Parts: sequence; C-alpha cells; structure tokens
Amino acid sequence: ARNAFKLMAYKDEYEVARLYTDPAFHRRLNEQFEGDFKLRFHLAPPLLTRRDPATGRLKKRDFGPWMMGAFKVLARLRGLRGGAFDIFGYQAERRAERQLIVDYETLVRDLSAKLDGDNHGIAVELASVPAMIRGYGHVKAAAIEKAKAKEAELRDAFAQPASRAAAE
Repeated sequence: ARNAFKLMAYKDEYEVARLYTDPAFHRRLNEQFEGDFKLRFHLAPPLLTRRDPATGRLKKRDFGPWMMGAFKVLARLRGLRGGAFDIFGYQAERRAERQLIVDYETLVRDLSAKLDGDNHGIAVELASVPAMIRGYGHVKAAAIEKAKAKEAELRDAFAQPASRAAAE
C-alpha cells in the first residue's frame, strides 16, 4: 500500500503550485525570515525552458515573486489533471508516472495470483521496488530505469523456483 501510494502521489505542476500557495508554507516562511523578503523560484518549465546542449537536460530559470500568482491559478486548475485539457499530462515524465501506476497494479495482481510460501520474500521485494524511485526530471528518469532493471531481475527470480533459491 505504501508503494502504491508513493506512485500515485507524485508531485506534478498542480501539486507543486498547491504546496507553494498553502497558507502553512507562508506562515513557516514568515517564522523563519524577517523583513521585506522576496521569493525567487528556480524552475525548468518544459514549455519555457531550453535544454543544455551538453547534457540535454532542461536548464532551470529564475522566476520572480510574480510566480505566486501563476501558482494560484495552477492550484485551482488541478481538476484538469489527467484529462484532455491537462497540458502538463502530455509530457513524457507525466506519462511515465501514470504508466508506473498501471504497471504496479498489474504487478500486484500477478504477484497475488502466484503468491506462496516459497516466493513470499521475492514478492515483497518486488512490491517494494517503487521505493527506489525518487527525484524529479532527469534524476527521476534515471531512478525509474534502475528500478525497472531491478524489477526485471526480481520477476525472473519470482518466476523460476531455481532462481529464487539462488537469489535468497
């Protein structure tokens, strides 16, 4: 359940906007900082950001306090999430996050159908693979790749009794 929740609770643009506009966030800022401070945001919005020619990664840009207004609008638009009008949902990263959920549901069904006393340990390991996935952007993409490789290895061990004995 923890790993399913982890996959379903990814932080997309709407969630980031909600967190930044949360009054509790502003209270904590005011408790930590005095005076007339201004917020600056270092973001890499795909529609407004260029890629670094050397790495191919999006380069973060500096955005001023006006972003709070944009965040308020985005937070209110969270109902678009996953629908046809979700402009962020078409990004490869968002599609991959949604696919991870579908893949995990399939994995849990497969594990449940074949679970027994001999393969329980590997099933638990397989169900825990999403815990390996952390980060955002290119960091998350690399973590997904590593997690998928581990999942493939564990699926083989789960399917083959001889492999299970060797893996343990």
